Amino acid sequence: MHAETLLDIAMMHADTLIVNAQKGNEKALNKLVGLWYKRIYNYAYKYVSQHDVATEISQKTFIAMFRNIRKLHDVDRFKPWLYRIATNLCHEEDRKKKRNKMVSLSDSRNNDEAYEMEIGEAKGNSYNPERNFQQLELESMLLEALSEINEEHRSVVIMKEYEGFKFREIAEVLGVSENTVKTRLYAGLKNLKTILKKKNITKETVYYEL
Repeated sequence: MHAETLLDIAMMHADTLIVNAQKGNEKALNKLVGLWYKRIYNYAYKYVSQHDVATEISQKTFIAMFRNIRKLHDVDRFKPWLYRIATNLCHEEDRKKKRNKMVSLSDSRNNDEAYEMEIGEAKGNSYNPERNFQQLELESMLLEALSEINEEHRSVVIMKEYEGFKFREIAEVLGVSENTVKTRLYAGLKNLKTILKKKNITKETVYYEL
């Protein structure tokens, strides 16, 4: 509880951090990374379903932030601006994967202990192998289903259903109208439901929360 309170306080003062970061303050830049890294990683991981790739996307996102933050004219738009960078990198990775024809869903189920601990930490939970094994398996299947949705629908579904974005925020991230966002969300959720049904995954067998 105390850690969450500190995070909330830090987020309330994020505008000051952004302004200082734009002036080249390295401490402010590093604090922004600390505030946003897990959220960007979680978003990327849900999109690509691979720990290493999500980590790489997160790192590239913040490298781009370091290089371009001075170009951000309105600090209130930092969140959609940052997610736009991450989304573009996710789409780029998706296209790369399709070009290479090397999609391997089993790779997303990396059994490495460090991977599983990272997932536990990213979700903010203490890691318990026995308790989390079944949930990890279900999450892996859900991630597989998400990966089968086209990139436009997938990014909208993740931002709305798992990241808690408002329609206007998603519209700003993607540079489209709110009506377009709603259309993509409806289509994405419909496709996701169809895919999950084929995998015999229902609301009774999995919580829709990653």
